[in-house]
Amino acid sequence: MRQFMTAAIIAGAMATEALAQPAPRRDEFYWLGQINKASVIINSQEGLLDPAIAPRIARGIDTVLRAGDQPGGRRPNLVITFEPLLIEAAGVEATLIHAGRSSQDMLTTVRSAMMREELLRVAAALRQVTATMLDIAERHRDTIVPNYTNGVAAQPNSYGHYLLGHVAGLERDMQRLREAYARLDLSPMGTTVLNGTSWPLNRDRMARYLGFPATIENAYDAAQILAAEMPVELGAVSTAIAIHAGAYIADVMTQYAQPRPWLLLAEGDGNTYVSSAMPQKRNPGLLNDVRRQASMVVTLATGRTITAHNIPPGMNDAKSTADNVALTAATTRMLEQWNRVLRALVLNPARALEELDLDWTASQEIADVLMREHRLPFRVGHHFASEVVDFAKSRDIRPSDFPYAEAQRLYRHMLHEMGLPEADLPMTEQAFRAALDPAAIIRARATPGGPQPAEMTRMLASARGRLAGHGEWATAQRGRIDAALATLEADFAPILARAN
Repeated sequence: MRQFMTAAIIAGAMATEALAQPAPRRDEFYWLGQINKASVIINSQEGLLDPAIAPRIARGIDTVLRAGDQPGGRRPNLVITFEPLLIEAAGVEATLIHAGRSSQDMLTTVRSAMMREELLRVAAALRQVTATMLDIAERHRDTIVPNYTNGVAAQPNSYGHYLLGHVAGLERDMQRLREAYARLDLSPMGTTVLNGTSWPLNRDRMARYLGFPATIENAYDAAQILAAEMPVELGAVSTAIAIHAGAYIADVMTQYAQPRPWLLLAEGDGNTYVSSAMPQKRNPGLLNDVRRQASMVVTLATGRTITAHNIPPGMNDAKSTADNVALTAATTRMLEQWNRVLRALVLNPARALEELDLDWTASQEIADVLMREHRLPFRVGHHFASEVVDFAKSRDIRPSDFPYAEAQRLYRHMLHEMGLPEADLPMTEQAFRAALDPAAIIRARATPGGPQPAEMTRMLASARGRLAGHGEWATAQRGRIDAALATLEADFAPILARAN
């Protein structure tokens, strides 16, 4: 059952890739071939393999790889199933390139090479979601909407500022991804099983040919500790992204419980579907899909931890490429669906303002103004604002309709109730109205990181700069890997040519 689920997740992710990602996927067979090519070059040039034999082995490697690239060709994913094909093509002397190698360090290298490219796919999808979110934040930097805490309307905010909060979370996800990538992007080749070999292998040169910037320092760590630890870290990175996706989707989903939402998905195009029984319903199918996919990511990620838990070093339980690719593929799929949600959003600014005027989310500003401009203790101002809200809600009065005379009366009543000297409400009617105006509140914010126009301009530019930096980083990683593999091909070609 797990195999079917894994296959379905990978197939779904591969079918929906629409971003600039590494392609095609380089599988175990491909990377075993590159390791064999590099072994022929390095060992024949450094005295570990007779140069006279190298061309015949090179031709055997080339024969196996070309056959595997044909439709229906055999593409074994293990050293012990690849080697018989090489012996068949070049004779048993081909195993001379196995000097100082083990399936342990070879397969660990294969998995690291594959998973670093999977992380680049996740990174590309994460950057796309962030870019879309930034575009929407730019468009809605001045669109005032309710924000909620504890599931209750709390304060007005600009939708752009709200989205920049989510962008900040995605930035941390990208940081975690890049940190994980750096730990993964180290070559285990040449460590053999766990303590190296008596062969003087050039591990640094092997690393460069395979596109790794450096080698893993400790031979025991390479295949026994780090190889089992990395899937757990990948699970943690994916879980963090899924938590952010789920939180955003849940926030949008609450709008569908309202008869007149201010935020919806555009109908049709796979975003929504009509209920089979109730003609008035437009179910947000796309939101459900993302939530379900986020849950799948967390499920697969948790499985990485459970699989790696409570086993001695050297076990393969957590190292399965299929299981680890299932996790990254599911994460990529979730991000692509989340990006669809963002592109399908329809926000009604007038309805959002009406929602704000139905509640008293601006009432804290009354207390803030009384303290900031009239030196009234905050708790006194808070008590007055609370009296206003209670009075208004008991009589179904909106903030925009609240009588100023009633505010004056409640202020005097509050002072008497708290045993304070009698005084008139120090706020003019104009100031009282301004304190209840969500747009005015947003414009007047002075806190660094707030939604006021100047800060929005600064934060948008800062976020776009970071996003551009992440794009440059990803391009550099892909470029380094591709350039290394191109060098490998160029250095392998002369040896192969001597076999013809």
